[in-house]
Amino acid sequence: MSQTITLNNDLEIPLLGYGTFRVPEGADLAQAVKTAIQEGYRLIDTAAVYQNEASVGKGIREAIEEGIVTREELFITSKVWNDGLSYEETLQAYDDALARMELDYLDLYLLHWPGTNNDFVAQWKALEKIYTDKRVKSIGVSNFHPHHLEKLLAETDIVPAVNQIELNPLQTQKKVQAYCTEKNIRVEAWSPLMNAEVLEHATLKTIASKYKKTPAQVILRWQTQTNIITIPKSMTPSRIQENINIFDFELDTEDILMIENLNEDGHYGPDPETFDFER
Repeated sequence: MSQTITLNNDLEIPLLGYGTFRVPEGADLAQAVKTAIQEGYRLIDTAAVYQNEASVGKGIREAIEEGIVTREELFITSKVWNDGLSYEETLQAYDDALARMELDYLDLYLLHWPGTNNDFVAQWKALEKIYTDKRVKSIGVSNFHPHHLEKLLAETDIVPAVNQIELNPLQTQKKVQAYCTEKNIRVEAWSPLMNAEVLEHATLKTIASKYKKTPAQVILRWQTQTNIITIPKSMTPSRIQENINIFDFELDTEDILMIENLNEDGHYGPDPETFDFER
């Protein structure tokens, strides 16, 4: 079982989860989700825009039905594609997500992007309504920079529990991390392995050799050891198993600094300052 960390509403969230970004709907994904749960993953992450919530839900339900896990042991996250949705549309989006996944509730529901011309404050108020009605265990945001969070905190009541951001050895987003730490918002990393692009980096290979681990395991251990929640994605059973096998070693402080010194402060995915969406 992976370790957990406490959110600002006292809810425990696993530090390591299973991501499903860019995995299409279908039986393969449902099986992969079930395999991940069998291997010990308890955090499962999806989103409306991934168009795979139904398969993710199917894998979860099969794992529960087969007695691998109980619903209460799982931590399920999805995200609303907040492309100009109104307050009422955001409320409906949550109901739609539950319907697609065939679940009674989610453990975490996120606003997916701030957008450059988007009323994320109204959408956040809808999430606050869902939360205060006790229909979701926690709420948060994704891809929010400090100025987005400042606006949100100034105009709403509930501090996000999580800010899920692009975070990897080449993009550590220290300013966002520092702001979130100040406001007691947990940071969660999406695309922690950069689609495997970073795994051939010489520094990571050297550190991996020292611990007799893979570069992927070193990256995920660096993140969880520094209290960053992380959600690597793989459809390969051996990789799914490899990615969770990271809690039997600890990185030295020097190695953590070596990893963080790889930072280039670039965006390999969309930049939240310029990314917008079409309805």
